[in-house]
Amino acid sequence: MRNARALLIWTGLALALVWPLTFAATSEYLAWRDPAYIAAGLAGVVALCLLLVQPLVAQGWLPGLNLLYGRRIHRVLGVLLVVAVVLHVAGLWVTSPPDIVDALLLRAPTPFSLWGVVAMWALFAAALLAVLRRRLSPSAWRVGHASLASIVVLGGVIHAMLIEGTMDTTSKAVLCGLAMTATVAAVAAPWLRARRRALGKD
Repeated sequence: MRNARALLIWTGLALALVWPLTFAATSEYLAWRDPAYIAAGLAGVVALCLLLVQPLVAQGWLPGLNLLYGRRIHRVLGVLLVVAVVLHVAGLWVTSPPDIVDALLLRAPTPFSLWGVVAMWALFAAALLAVLRRRLSPSAWRVGHASLASIVVLGGVIHAMLIEGTMDTTSKAVLCGLAMTATVAAVAAPWLRARRRALGKD
């Protein structure tokens, strides 16, 4: 029974990740795009997929991963997420520098650009916070990391949903919904555990 449940979870996660990646990689919108744009778009899709995986591994919710091992993977995936976002922005810069300048200066006319930039800077701040973690108190780390991670996911999801491009609408919506749900659950989990412990002592 446990093995069947683990197989179901891993299969569901694989489908949630492979489905949008496959649609994006085979999209007709890529037929007339240059390699830099294609690489940037796929890097963005990979980053969106990592937003779903990150809270799952951080909380040790995937079968076969305990909390300690999951958090080690979480750190590695955090680095990959930063790399994916940098590649996403760099590829778009090569394709159209003025658009990226406008986006970074928050003067782009498209709302999705604003949300993307907000998510990007929140991600960089979260990465910096991780580097400085040993200098922070546990409570400051938890609140800071959870807050920034929430902004990253919210901004990234809105950014993705506002763009009409290579991603299939249905698979994108499912992926974004799962990423939001997993993030909310992960942020609430420590508070719920502390609440249960407090009630148990009473």
